[in-house]
Amino acid sequence: MTPAVIQLAAEAAERQSAEVTSFGARIAWVVGLAVFIAFVYWLMRQGWKWRGTLQSDLPELPAAPGGLPEHRLALTGRYHGSTTAGQWLDRIVAHGLGVRSRVELTLTDAGLDVVRPGATDFFVPAAQLRGARLDKGIAGKVLTEGGLLVVTWAHGDKLIDSGFRSDRAAEHAAWVEAINIMNSSTTTEGAER
Repeated sequence: MTPAVIQLAAEAAERQSAEVTSFGARIAWVVGLAVFIAFVYWLMRQGWKWRGTLQSDLPELPAAPGGLPEHRLALTGRYHGSTTAGQWLDRIVAHGLGVRSRVELTLTDAGLDVVRPGATDFFVPAAQLRGARLDKGIAGKVLTEGGLLVVTWAHGDKLIDSGFRSDRAAEHAAWVEAINIMNSSTTTEGAER
């Protein structure tokens, strides 16, 4: 072998033995990325708390009175959240209204009973119901056109839209009709007095 070939073989051996991965740098990147993700989640949590603080003027949610009359309609499904009426992206988080959960809705002559396992239950008296409609979205949830039952109700001096999705979406139309009829009869009775 000539000295040139030996030198080329030595250089090739050095290239193969060069470190390919710097584990220290890789670990630093992974730790940095984990810290960044934790920081973003912390900021999101602080934003949620701040929104709750800004909405602290909202009164406590009413509880269902004892001895509710027989129900007109009932459904099980999902509660997707509440927003300021007419502003589908302005989520309300005060008093647990921003927490998604399973839901059992019951409409009676007294009002709308909202039972949410794992979250705060509330009751909307019939006089506070302002109407219902089918929509496609509410803050954080977008469905196909008409896939969401949105109930508008008054709480304190604020109008609120609450979004629900039944396990059987075909039920939504009956709910819209029943709540709107109930609202018009309540409005008519109030106007006659």
